[in-house]
Amino acid sequence: MSSNVMSISAEERTAILDAVRDFASSEIAPHALEWDERKHFPRETLRHAGELGLGGLYVRDDVGGTAMSRLDAVAVVEELAQADPSIAAFITIHNMVAWMIDTYGDDAQRQEWLPLLTAMDGFGSYCLTEPGAGSDAAAITTSAIRSGEHFVLTGVKQFISGGGEASVYVVMARTGEPGARGITAFLVPGDAEGLSFGVNEKKMGWNAQPTRQVILDEVRVPVSAVLGGEGRGFSIAMSALNGGRVSIAACSLGGAQWALDRAVAYVHERFTFGEPLAEKQSVIFTLADMATELRAARALVRDAAQAIDEHHPDVAMQCAMAKRYATDAGFRVANEALQLHGGYGYLHDYGIEKVVRDLRVHQILEGTNEIMRVIIGRELMGTRR
Repeated sequence: MSSNVMSISAEERTAILDAVRDFASSEIAPHALEWDERKHFPRETLRHAGELGLGGLYVRDDVGGTAMSRLDAVAVVEELAQADPSIAAFITIHNMVAWMIDTYGDDAQRQEWLPLLTAMDGFGSYCLTEPGAGSDAAAITTSAIRSGEHFVLTGVKQFISGGGEASVYVVMARTGEPGARGITAFLVPGDAEGLSFGVNEKKMGWNAQPTRQVILDEVRVPVSAVLGGEGRGFSIAMSALNGGRVSIAACSLGGAQWALDRAVAYVHERFTFGEPLAEKQSVIFTLADMATELRAARALVRDAAQAIDEHHPDVAMQCAMAKRYATDAGFRVANEALQLHGGYGYLHDYGIEKVVRDLRVHQILEGTNEIMRVIIGRELMGTRR
């Protein structure tokens, strides 16, 4: 497993964030409400993101990656999420797939897929969850049966971001015994024979990215499509989810920060009983709590990102803490921003209700926040033995 981290100077970091902010404000934010309403997946905008280096944030540069640290990357993700949490989240999932191939793939796999993914000329999807296996990921039943120099994959994956759009799917399938040790990761091309997709799900939020079932009906892939070695799929999936949890936490920070900024502006403009809302102590206290929660969440996210960079022994717990706290806080802050807007917050044109809808799913995906508590609790109890 290779280290992909590149150290950048403070000046370089500022320049990168300025470029991302300009891109997000000019090419994403003006269209976010329309994309949400039309359920439009902005392929061309994502390709422009690839030109900016956003398709391989923590992928090595020999295949077109940006090779950023996780600490720097979460700042990039937060900027993107201020423009549109749905698009930012899709970019993080795509980056998780690219990181998996870069970290666990052999040279042939890296050269085949990563130039395409880093440029975002093609997209990557992560296929772990199944209709009957969500939080209990080790219980997946998608099978991969060896047939000569091929594996034959059969099963259904559920809630797959980018389903039907991706060029490559990282599919977790069972090659051996029940439980985690019998799972292997496979790279399945998007045009593989026997691969099909369900309808685009009708969702509460995240409408600018497609979510479909991925259906594998005796899909044949060569043995060379195994990622990281047979039987290692579960550990690969879990290591990827550490980063995924920090990234989705950063998406919550960005969306909630945008909502907080709108709320601060609104309470200065809105008058009630002859004075601006900003003069009401209850409003000031609410805003103070919102800002405090976001700053605390941001500290946890940055600490967890640094723990990934430094391969800290309790990285899984830190990532679970960051994901649990930041996604809960992000949703609360966005919801409070809606409340401060009153009836206007409920209108689509103001954008607040969209952020509330988008952030709600962050408390569920990449491991529910209840599962985050299980991870944290187990780590704590383990230290007392």
